[in-house]
Amino acid sequence: MPASLLLFFSLLAGALTTLAIPPYTLWWLAIITLAVLAYNLHQQTTKKQLFFHAFLFGIGFFGTGASWVFVSIHEFGGTSLPLAAIMTSLFVVVNALALALPFCGLAYFKKNEWRLLLGFPLFFVLSEWLRSWLFTGFPWLYLGYAHIDTSLVGWAPIGGVFFVSLIGAFFSGVLCVLFMPSVHSKIKILSVLAVAMFWAEGKALSSFEWTQPSGKTISVGIVQPNIPQELKWSPEFREPTLEILAALSNEVWQHDVVLWPEAAIPDVFSRSQQFLDTINQKALETNTSLITGILYDDREKQKYLNSLVGLGNAEGVYFKQRLVPFGEYVPLESYLRGLINFFNLPTSIIAKGGANQNAIKVGDQLITSAICYEIVYPALVAKETKNTNMIITVSNDAWFGKSIGPLQHFNMARMRAVETGRYVVRGTNNGVSAIIDNKGKIQSQSEQFVRTTLSGEATPMEGNTPFLIWKNYFLLSLLLIIIIGMMKFNRKDKSENAELDNPDPS
Repeated sequence: MPASLLLFFSLLAGALTTLAIPPYTLWWLAIITLAVLAYNLHQQTTKKQLFFHAFLFGIGFFGTGASWVFVSIHEFGGTSLPLAAIMTSLFVVVNALALALPFCGLAYFKKNEWRLLLGFPLFFVLSEWLRSWLFTGFPWLYLGYAHIDTSLVGWAPIGGVFFVSLIGAFFSGVLCVLFMPSVHSKIKILSVLAVAMFWAEGKALSSFEWTQPSGKTISVGIVQPNIPQELKWSPEFREPTLEILAALSNEVWQHDVVLWPEAAIPDVFSRSQQFLDTINQKALETNTSLITGILYDDREKQKYLNSLVGLGNAEGVYFKQRLVPFGEYVPLESYLRGLINFFNLPTSIIAKGGANQNAIKVGDQLITSAICYEIVYPALVAKETKNTNMIITVSNDAWFGKSIGPLQHFNMARMRAVETGRYVVRGTNNGVSAIIDNKGKIQSQSEQFVRTTLSGEATPMEGNTPFLIWKNYFLLSLLLIIIIGMMKFNRKDKSENAELDNPDPS
């Protein structure tokens, strides 16, 4: 097959992989598309060839799966269409580079079935892990999310979303091996049995209870104000926004917990005291814990923080730790600030909250807080949740319009529930707001782009899943073992070949 055609298939495979990840439901498609990538990589020998195939796969993958970035930059960032297209393209290229670089390591391993069965999954997951922290990370579009509703999700409480990705990529390697006539039939049979084992064990693990209720079920009311993004920070719309929040809350004050979304109050903390006092009094009168997003202005240190504040029966303040580049802070600010409108957004002045903050308390239950982007960091959520009973996450996904971005974001929150064995209560400005149980199942959810409230129940949980204890260390240790094992096999093959080329003259 011509090299140019193989490159095209790598690009196409990447573009189609997006359809396997929620909100799309074609999870099986990822097994096929990654098998195409694995086959194409297996035909290559040099690092340059391996890199270009993986890079084109990444261009297709992020070009379709992260296209919503364009909506934020152009429609709400005030950037012209051509410039927004260039910036989105650069974003796609950077992420494709991060995906492709680890695959250069395949050049050091012999072209046999183990390169497909172990090498390909190894470097694919290494590329996902690399994207979780490089340049603060873009922990999005992981293969494991394709299996949020399949039996493989049962492995998430053990190794997290990356371990589910590893198993999924292994399935793709097996699919390749089955069509290779040079591979011994015993290896094919064992590979198929391994696939069956992972699937069956995942199904069994899905019903295993890693955590247990720690108290009575809590009734929850979520306020979804659906404030248009173009009006969100308009001074003229401040009072109407507060009136909308207060009116919607009248429908849910009977609940134990009422949740407002990220930066629900369109002003800083110090200028909102009168309104906050009124709402705090209402929450106390109704025996309710209100948790709301607001920008906290630290006058002493002269900085602003994206925060969650507990009112009424709730106690504590949480400051966001993982910030969104350009949305909340501007990298290389001295060079970029003011260059174009997108680098001058009204919320791009946020400071980072410190590590090891105290959890918000609701009665005798401790709550993990995750603001917007933070919920997509598996290790961060695991670290914050180890000693808490429930996860609350808030967001304002109006930045991404009617794109697939908000729905991808929502389904990643479902995976955090599975990994941690905790209920996740999600409040958003314009949807999807939801209550998710400790198995990642949706208990109730709102429609998008409507002004509404959502009521339901959530159960505080205690106990730790293995992932809460190990976080990503289990996966990284496993990848290290695979690398060492493949290197030993590689050296053995080389020494055997050397003996054949230079037989003992005696």
